[in-house]
Amino acid sequence: MSGSTVLITGGAGFIGSNLASKLAERGDQVILVDSLHPQVHDGGWPEGVPAGVTTIPFDVTIPTQWDALFKMIRPDVVVHLAAETGTGQSLTEASRHGRVNVVGTTELLDGLSRADQVPRRFVLASSRAIYGEGMWTTADSNDFYADARGVSQLTSSRWDPSPPTRDRGVVTPLAHRAGFVEPRPSNIYAATKLAQEHVLSAWASARGSALSILRLQNVYGPGQSLSNPYTGIVSLFARLAKEHRTIPVYEDGHIVRDFVFIEDVVAALAAACASNTEAVTTVDIGSGESVTLLDLASEIARQAGAPEPQVNGAFRLGDVRAAFADVTGAHALLGYVPQTTPARGVGLLLDWIGTQKLQPV
Repeated sequence: MSGSTVLITGGAGFIGSNLASKLAERGDQVILVDSLHPQVHDGGWPEGVPAGVTTIPFDVTIPTQWDALFKMIRPDVVVHLAAETGTGQSLTEASRHGRVNVVGTTELLDGLSRADQVPRRFVLASSRAIYGEGMWTTADSNDFYADARGVSQLTSSRWDPSPPTRDRGVVTPLAHRAGFVEPRPSNIYAATKLAQEHVLSAWASARGSALSILRLQNVYGPGQSLSNPYTGIVSLFARLAKEHRTIPVYEDGHIVRDFVFIEDVVAALAAACASNTEAVTTVDIGSGESVTLLDLASEIARQAGAPEPQVNGAFRLGDVRAAFADVTGAHALLGYVPQTTPARGVGLLLDWIGTQKLQPV
């Protein structure tokens, strides 16, 4: 549905600013609010925000700011992107993540209630992190949920989960699929993202709003922050490779991820904004491919002419072993078909980085 008034929280971010351009092109009135936290936005609002898009410095945790905003606008659609996103960081800054991700969401809803406004639709950018270590299967096809990997397991270099049975041998991760794989967060960030899903679902269901929850895999592409260490491993690897440095790869190199290009994510979010579904729906957004970090690093190094990556056995608490999406649900509900393969996306990212003036990492 074009011509809608769309409020995007976290609108100065990588995803929000790209989505704003997409929605403005199709005729929506777009309002971006963002706290412009220096960890993410060292230069303020991003370049290229289209003319006619309203930008407002904003803290989602402050009730009076919501009251002032909803006196000015009446959104048809709210796209909720505002969040603290550091997985490992969340283990040492739990209150910060809870305050922004959970309380920021409840303050949004309270502000709407005080203004007597009920948007037609919410779109939540959730995360693949909510699945935790996810579901795995044994060689005998016995499915099981993997326990969170603790420090004792990781320091012993036992990277893959152990099945809770007498099965031995190779275990294989299964794709994330909403409605089939249960959410089992293994870090604070993931727990707050799942809380966002529950809070918005409860409010939307009671008030008669539709809610589209999109659980995003690892998003990357041109325009992503190259200074924030928590924004994405693809950008970090690409920067190192452009400097012809060796890319370090954690664990044994066989961490599995699903890297989804920014244009595909924006297409999915835009489709969700225009959806005519009336219930709470949840889908997974990925590239349709899974790759190991070693394979990703090798492809980046190859395209950049950098040295071969080096597996170093290091690890980060809170990281999961495997995460990748089954996108059939997104195709059925949103018509989502990812267009950019990881190899092509890496090339586009490297080309863009080559145009930037950067300090060495």
